[in-house]
Amino acid sequence: MLKKTIKYVDYDGNERTEDFYFNLSEAELTELRLSHNGGLEKMLDRIVKEQDAKEIIKTVKEILLKAYGEKSDDGRTFMKSPELSHKFECTEAYNDLFMEICASPESASDFFNAILPARLQKAIAEADAKKNA
Repeated sequence: MLKKTIKYVDYDGNERTEDFYFNLSEAELTELRLSHNGGLEKMLDRIVKEQDAKEIIKTVKEILLKAYGEKSDDGRTFMKSPELSHKFECTEAYNDLFMEICASPESASDFFNAILPARLQKAIAEADAKKNA
C-alpha cells in the first residue's frame, strides 16, 4: 500500500496537504492482467515502445483510479468504489498526481511499483537482488 501525501490548492484557493492511499490487491492485479489482450505487461510494453500517448494516458488513469481507496482507521479494510474513485478524480490532488506520473517515467515507475501487492514487491526485490549478485 502506498500512502501518498499530496499538497495542492483546492477550488476555494485553500492550500491543503492530505494523505491519499493506493493499493492493488493480487486479485485486482490479476483482473487487470486478464482484461488486456496478451496480458497487461505486453500491452504496457507495446504502448511504451510505440509511444502511444493516448493509450498511455488511458492506462495510467485506469490503474491510478483502480488503486485509489480509503483505508479504515483500524486498518482492516480498504474501501474502493467507482464513487470514491470519481470523488478523488474530481480533486486537484488527483490532477497534481496524474500530471506528476505522466511527466516523469521515474515517478510513474516508483508509483506503480509502490501500489503492487506486498508479496509481488518482495518477489521483484528478490529477483533484482539475484540479478545484481
